[in-house]
Amino acid sequence: MADYGTILLVEDDISLASWMSDYLQQKGYQVVHHSRGDTVMAAMPELKVDLILLDLMLPGINGLELCRLLRQQYPLPILMLTAQGEEMDEVLGLQLGASDYLIKPVRPRVLLARIEAALRNRTKAAQVELQLTKLDFGQLEICAQSQRVRLFGNEIVLTSTEFSLLWFLASRAGQICSRDQVFMALKGREHDGLDRRFDVMVSVLRKKLSDDATNPKGIKTVWGKGYLFVADGWL
Repeated sequence: MADYGTILLVEDDISLASWMSDYLQQKGYQVVHHSRGDTVMAAMPELKVDLILLDLMLPGINGLELCRLLRQQYPLPILMLTAQGEEMDEVLGLQLGASDYLIKPVRPRVLLARIEAALRNRTKAAQVELQLTKLDFGQLEICAQSQRVRLFGNEIVLTSTEFSLLWFLASRAGQICSRDQVFMALKGREHDGLDRRFDVMVSVLRKKLSDDATNPKGIKTVWGKGYLFVADGWL
């Protein structure tokens, strides 16, 4: 059987974890299961994980806190599992560094498609990292080779997804990028009209890059059209 990588599944619902593990193993993935949030960080150094499926409600440490801790050390795709209607938790998860989220009950094909998309995006990010490319906008420096960002000489820590979004917008400075373009480039699908993940991520980028949220100069949202990275907004 093909080995497409290893997935860490953190889920306390044993029945759900069992079918997800069986299904993903049938599709060629290795699955490591943890049923508690407080056992994960200690186990991570020994695991060779390609992606993490992380439930929101966990004993020990909840999914949001665990996502924050994981993101501080590991640039892996993190897909959060949330219950229907927990929009605020979805937003918080994205702000804390989750790459994507899935609403339970999870449909098998949707689960597989989201995992495949997240792993493709990770591969693209790795390919970008190999390119000797650097963008400079006044006091803002963006290096694709190392995926490092510096503003006024200070290093800005971004998740891999945040860096991918910033690089996508910055490499098209002066052009309005529609949500469809962003979703196709970073998620491999068109925007469904409802998904707000990149709106949230743009807000996170503004905060990290000290771009005034009420009157942004560096990354603007153009009503009804998309996002605009302003080249001279970082002087």
